[in-house]
Amino acid sequence: MMSRVTGLVRETIMAHLFGAGYVFDAFVLGFRIPNLARDLFAEGALSSAFVPTFTSYLSTKSKQEARELANVVSTGIMLLVGLGAIAGVVFSPSLVWLLASGFQSVPGKFELAVHMTRIMFPFLLLVALAAQAMGILNSCNQFAVPALASTFFNIGSVVFGLALGYWAAPWLGISPIEGMAYGVVLGGALQLVWQMPSLWKSGFAWRPNFHFRHPGLVHIARLMGPAILGTAAVQINVMVNTNFASQISDPVRGFDGPVSWLGFAFRFMQLPLGLFGVAIGSATLPAISRSIVGDNLDEFRHTLSRSIGLVFLLTVPSSVGLSVLGESIIGAIYQGGHFEPYDTHQTGVALTCYALGLAGYAALKVLVPAFYALNDARTPALIGVLSIAVNWITASYLIHYTNWGHASLAFSTSIVALFSFVILFSILRQRVAGLYGRNLASSTWKISVASLAMGAAVFVSSRFILGWLGESRWAHLADLAVSIPLGLLVFYGICRWCRVVELEIATRAVRSVLPRQWAERLTFGR
Repeated sequence: MMSRVTGLVRETIMAHLFGAGYVFDAFVLGFRIPNLARDLFAEGALSSAFVPTFTSYLSTKSKQEARELANVVSTGIMLLVGLGAIAGVVFSPSLVWLLASGFQSVPGKFELAVHMTRIMFPFLLLVALAAQAMGILNSCNQFAVPALASTFFNIGSVVFGLALGYWAAPWLGISPIEGMAYGVVLGGALQLVWQMPSLWKSGFAWRPNFHFRHPGLVHIARLMGPAILGTAAVQINVMVNTNFASQISDPVRGFDGPVSWLGFAFRFMQLPLGLFGVAIGSATLPAISRSIVGDNLDEFRHTLSRSIGLVFLLTVPSSVGLSVLGESIIGAIYQGGHFEPYDTHQTGVALTCYALGLAGYAALKVLVPAFYALNDARTPALIGVLSIAVNWITASYLIHYTNWGHASLAFSTSIVALFSFVILFSILRQRVAGLYGRNLASSTWKISVASLAMGAAVFVSSRFILGWLGESRWAHLADLAVSIPLGLLVFYGICRWCRVVELEIATRAVRSVLPRQWAERLTFGR
């Protein structure tokens, strides 16, 4: 939660300083190119292949052998990803053209995007090393420190960026947007450094190890091959949609705006996605990996089913809430400075379309690693490749045969997420002879009914407040102050009345970290 909130603060500062136009479009693209590796390494192929293998070493071999594996992987990352970062700097013009050829329609925009990309590409190596550190700590059942790593990235990127772009800019001879780009790299370094003391205390201080024929590394590489292909499918979809967005001409803003609107909207989508999907997935993967190592398939099924149900409990109402209150959320947080009401509306439209696929997107963060725990990286890879075709066909059709503009791309992203989840869930269910499907279906039905009731209540209250106060930023704040608590009360009340099992799990988790006198009031069923 802290990671996503601080990320939201970072985006809000950027919105006020630069708005949604020429300069920020270039920054978004420059950050997006190396940041594609965040999904590939931090939440994708590396973690999904490394964590089950490393967990197996911790469970069945000595700590010295696990330490050796960690060092071999770290050394390989430094060499391979380091070379990749250098190549990215050299070939930045080609990468920018591949992702946003439409930027050439605006004088100077393409060149600025290339410059931003070259500044921020070293972030690729830092986030890869931070992802491996996160995998080691999670495998050791340490979740707090790695979970906070992204928070330190957000804080560091803003503090360093503002210091370089505004305070030290006259002495360094750089522009504010260049300062923010350098801040991203320094924030990435802070994300890695934050985790290092915990690694040392756990006995995993890094030592160079060039034993690249290590059996554990070979096994990880074999898993990562198809895993990279599957995760690369997501990155290809991002590239395709970014290229489409760069070619969209808005009736009011022309070619300036669509890339930024989609970027701001996806940041809001990432709040519940990271808070629920990624967090639950990170906690689930070591647990189901131990179940497989212990040959306890029933425990694997039970853990995975409950994790998916918990994801639905948290993301289905989030999806409804973002759809109904999207414009008020955007207006309350971003609107002001160079971010105008028109930007609020267009970003809100994109957010509504992204929100439709939130539950599927979040559930994939739990479901895909389950295949890797079963030593099957091929199936997610094949579905990922298939999703490229689904995305391209959907996006192309909507762009050319509707007038939805940039919202078409957000909607196609949701279609792909839901499609991928349904197919992978069906395959895995057959693979492991069931996933407590009846219990999961019952919970999903109850959660959906509660979410729709919540959405209806929020819709009525939101329209009443905005109709009374208008569309100002203060009106949006008042809408959120009333509608969000109302929606939570309605959703919680109906789920509790229906006795949704996942609500009891979530309530226990909250109760465990609250003061005793507060926790007693949250006892399920009282």
